[in-house]
Amino acid sequence: LEMILSILIKFTIILLLGAPVVAVIIFEVLLNATAMFNHSNIKIPKQLDKIIRLFIVTPDMHRVHHSVEIDETNSNFGFNLSCWDRLFRTYRDQPRAGHTEMEIGVSHYRQLHQISWLPGMLMIPFKKPSR
Repeated sequence: LEMILSILIKFTIILLLGAPVVAVIIFEVLLNATAMFNHSNIKIPKQLDKIIRLFIVTPDMHRVHHSVEIDETNSNFGFNLSCWDRLFRTYRDQPRAGHTEMEIGVSHYRQLHQISWLPGMLMIPFKKPSR
């Protein structure tokens, strides 16, 4: 339902703005490609990652955003250009615990019986978070 509503809103705005179809397709392809890249587990050599993240968001840079630590979660929001996190002072170079030790996820939804099987994951939005 959320996806259908999102698509309807997006198409309405596209129609109102009169954006060319080709431009919309290019944007959607770039958006999805960068999202897949950001959320991948590609290991980029540290020195190369340092250079790339000056311009675009790398998987290591974005991964910090998925930490269970709230100050780390509230960082590295960007999906394509890394300049936005620097501009809005939400850039964080590395997680405190390092990438291999950093806990990922939402702290309220970490019960193994719930997240280890598909029906449990599908029920998460309908359950009250446990603390």
